Amino acid sequence: MSDLWDDLENFARAPSSFTAAPGERGTIKAKANFNVSEDVAALRKAIEGIGTTEKTLIDILTHRSSSQKQAISKAYEETTKKILVNDLKGDTEGSLEDLLVALAIPPAVNDAKWLNKAIKGAGTDTDILIEILASRTNKQIKELSAAYAEETKKTLMQKLKTEVSGDFGKAVLLLAEGARDESTNVNADKAREDAKALYHAGEKKLGTDESKFIEILCKRSIPHLRQTILEYKNISGKTLQKSIEKEISGDLEELLVAIVKCVMSTPAYFAEKLYKSMKGAGTDETTLTRVMVSRGEVDMLDIRAEFKKLYQHSLYKEISSDVSGSYSDCLKMICGGED
Repeated sequence: MSDLWDDLENFARAPSSFTAAPGERGTIKAKANFNVSEDVAALRKAIEGIGTTEKTLIDILTHRSSSQKQAISKAYEETTKKILVNDLKGDTEGSLEDLLVALAIPPAVNDAKWLNKAIKGAGTDTDILIEILASRTNKQIKELSAAYAEETKKTLMQKLKTEVSGDFGKAVLLLAEGARDESTNVNADKAREDAKALYHAGEKKLGTDESKFIEILCKRSIPHLRQTILEYKNISGKTLQKSIEKEISGDLEELLVAIVKCVMSTPAYFAEKLYKSMKGAGTDETTLTRVMVSRGEVDMLDIRAEFKKLYQHSLYKEISSDVSGSYSDCLKMICGGED
């Protein structure tokens, strides 16, 4: 697996997945000739009939865009005086319920709910915190922050300040501002300067200046960081990821490595997450559901391609052999194909 993150030659040639137009690399797309009242009638029949027709629920929720599903939810409530998400919860159970409910909810609200779950109660689930904040764009972070405030009546920043501390806390708060530089112009000299600064803050120094890593990796634009990663290898002879793993530890290491991986290839980062959620005994269905839903409309086609490249078999096949029943059927619909 490490070969992927060491392969800077291919990385230099690959287009950044941050540059694709939203939705064009997803498998969940808007339905042509969308008819909201037909969908509401079909959902009602599936939910109110004797025994839920799961196939109908899966078919509709995996073949409509997020905005179409919001229109369905609104019309469903006007027609039935009930909330679709609540009816889905009442009618299905377990992992399938979690998956269908997440598919029916807007992406920003899902992100807010997942983050809230990660930072609520005793202890913080740093994995979810890292995954979401390292992989989302400024716009997505702004939207999830608004959804979080609506959901919890607190701002995400206020909540995070009470949950995370130290250098990891500083990095998390910087990312949660959603203020990463978004310029697309890359100045190779500046990227080289940043690469040198990182080298002098880590490999070249006794002890590590974490603040330099945080400032550069949490603030600079994605195209700039792509160039910085290449320059870093030229200067130090090591990949930036390897240096971070050697110089930094704990949650901050995990976060900075996740940022570097997402800069190199967000789809490969998620392909790796999906693989890890299914390999070995038992399946991490929470992660599997979260990643499949959050990337279904964004870059699932690219995740599928990376998965095949990395693991020599398709994501579809991995899902088929790892989970079963309607939960598996629904995931395979999101996956969208064998290749």
